[in-house]
Amino acid sequence: MVKGQEPGTVQENKVDSVQQKKDDTTYPKLQVKGLFQARYLVSATKDVDVNGLHHSDGSGTDNNFMVKYMRVQMRAQISKRTEVAVLANLADFKSDPKTKVLENAYLKYTFSPKLAITVGQFRPWFGIEETYPIDIIKSLDWSNQYLEFGKLGWASFQIGVAATGETTLGDMPFSYSLSVVNGNGKNQVVDNDNGKQYATRLVFGLSKKYGVNLGLNGGVGDVMKKQVHALGVDLTGNVSFGKRWNLDMQLEAKQAINHNLYYSLEESARTSKLSDYLVRGIYFLPNLRYEVNYFNLSAFELSCRYEYIDPNYKLNANARQTYTPMFGLEFLKNYGARIQLGLQLDRYKKQTENTSEFNKNLFIVQVQSRF
Repeated sequence: MVKGQEPGTVQENKVDSVQQKKDDTTYPKLQVKGLFQARYLVSATKDVDVNGLHHSDGSGTDNNFMVKYMRVQMRAQISKRTEVAVLANLADFKSDPKTKVLENAYLKYTFSPKLAITVGQFRPWFGIEETYPIDIIKSLDWSNQYLEFGKLGWASFQIGVAATGETTLGDMPFSYSLSVVNGNGKNQVVDNDNGKQYATRLVFGLSKKYGVNLGLNGGVGDVMKKQVHALGVDLTGNVSFGKRWNLDMQLEAKQAINHNLYYSLEESARTSKLSDYLVRGIYFLPNLRYEVNYFNLSAFELSCRYEYIDPNYKLNANARQTYTPMFGLEFLKNYGARIQLGLQLDRYKKQTENTSEFNKNLFIVQVQSRF
């Protein structure tokens, strides 16, 4: 017996060790996380409300407090290879919750790092933003491009099945995603037609040192018995300047058939075939970060996203350009708490009164917390 050790301690430690190993393999394992995000918005453009709608009669709300997200996420690891996840945005209850609130609801089975199958409602990979966690947004919000392609069934939350995995091609990291979805959005009772949308994303790690990744995206499908397609390419990079400074960059361009616009028009108003109704977009987001690590202040960030999007550039072009400069202070670690100040500046090639296609300037104060 070791001097000074109580009788039975060694045996008890062995039992505790065995019990710990047993606990490590006990399922299910539950993880609960969440995101709170609130904003104060002020429209700095006369006769334009905080939602971007122009009012020629001067009506409309030009300042507003709002809760954008109150997300609650639960993951259950029910076996070594099987995971079930659910994500809900409780802030959606403030308006008609139909087709809202529930965001993720899926089962994922991982055969190996090279292959995992996801079934249910999830975000199919079709660009940079889908690969980022829903509670880490580098700018004010998702890009206009992401929102537009979500409406078209290629991005955001969709119902279907996907295969994902990662491996290496020689010394180059490589990841992929293949998905088949209904394409008519989240929380739908049934598909609105018999067509499905098939998409793929391939990511090539070009440089480990600078975090340079090249993404190629492509998709085809049928909507109302007519063929649609989408294409995209993106590039990311990450450069460190010493121990404290870091520059993260995202560049993405996409094009797709805008079947939503086509089918929203009366048949007599359709001036051309479906394949001529094309949406095209690009965005560039540099994000400069400085690690402060002073008491509870972890870092500050400075970003300015530039976006260009045109929902019908071939037949009736009216490009929207958006500039979103943001300054943020991060408290705690890993975006645990964040305060952001920013502007959203929208410029249209052609303005139309009493619509959202009108130049506007929006001032934002945003508070966010991950838990």
